[in-house]
Amino acid sequence: MEQLMENIVKILDDKKGIDIKVLDIRELTTMADYFVICTGTSSPHIKALSDELDEKLSEKGISFLSKEGFQTANWILMDYDNVIVHIFSEETREFYSIENLWSDAKDVDISDLIKEN
Repeated sequence: MEQLMENIVKILDDKKGIDIKVLDIRELTTMADYFVICTGTSSPHIKALSDELDEKLSEKGISFLSKEGFQTANWILMDYDNVIVHIFSEETREFYSIENLWSDAKDVDISDLIKEN
């Protein structure tokens, strides 16, 4: 699970996902272990982030259980069982403020996974 989360972070970072955050939600819910949250710069970029995740993880034999929001591309949710990925537009991320809704979750330090720009 942790390896999957790390792979997701690296893929999103390589595709220029913005403000990537990981929340450890294991102590708060049984729905998943981690939320990976990031922002895309536009609808095409958000879709490209989602497509890249699907492609790169499929190469490793990992498929999402469900994907929602691809048509509108303001908020794409990809469920990888124990890791749930949220890819937002900036406005939608601010509006829904998932980090605040899940403020009791632990922030995971991913600084060693992110390339310096």
